[in-house]
Amino acid sequence: MEWTTTSTVLRDLRDYEHRAAWDRFASRFRRPIVSFACSLGLSSVDAEDVAQESLIAFAEAFRRGQYNREKGRLSQWLFGIAYRQALGRRRDEARRTAKQHTPASESGFLAALPDEPAASVSWDDEWERHVLQECLERVRREVEPSTFRAFELVMREDRSADEAARELGVPIKLVCNAKHRILKRIRELLPLLEETW
Repeated sequence: MEWTTTSTVLRDLRDYEHRAAWDRFASRFRRPIVSFACSLGLSSVDAEDVAQESLIAFAEAFRRGQYNREKGRLSQWLFGIAYRQALGRRRDEARRTAKQHTPASESGFLAALPDEPAASVSWDDEWERHVLQECLERVRREVEPSTFRAFELVMREDRSADEAARELGVPIKLVCNAKHRILKRIRELLPLLEETW
C-alpha cells in the first residue's frame, strides 16, 4: 500500500468522486475507531457501525469546511465524533434493553460508559498503537523479512539479541543492526504519519 500523508488524504477527500481517497481515508482511520468503540463496551458489530457512521460524519463535516487544523489535531476531532457516535449507540441499546423488561435502566447502562476525559485517554492509547502499527507495516515492506523478524524477536517478543541470532542462524551483529535500523526508520516515519493527526 502506498504511503500517503494525512494532508494528501484530506485534500483528495474534498472531491466527492475520488473513490480512492475515501478508501485510503477509511483504511487509515477505521481500525482505531473500531478498537476505541469496543473499549467502550460496544459489540464488534456495533463498533463497526460506529466506525462507519463516524467516518461518514467526519467526511461530510470536512467537506463543509468544519475541520480547522489550527483548532486541534485531526485525531482529537475524530475522537469527538467517535465518542458521540458510541454514546448514541449506547443510548439506543439502553432504550432497547429497557423495553425488553430488563432491570437495567437507561441511566445505569450509560453509567458504565466512561466519561469524556477517561474515554479521551483510551482514544489516545488506541491512536498511539495505531500510529505505531502503521509505521511497522511500512517498515516491514521496506526491509528484508529476516531483518524485520530479527527486530520482532528483540523488540516485540522481548528476546535477547543473542537468542534472536541463534534462532535465525545469523551473527548477533546483524540482529543489533536490524534493531537499530528499524528503530531509526520508525523515528523518521512517525512525524510524517502524525503530520496532521
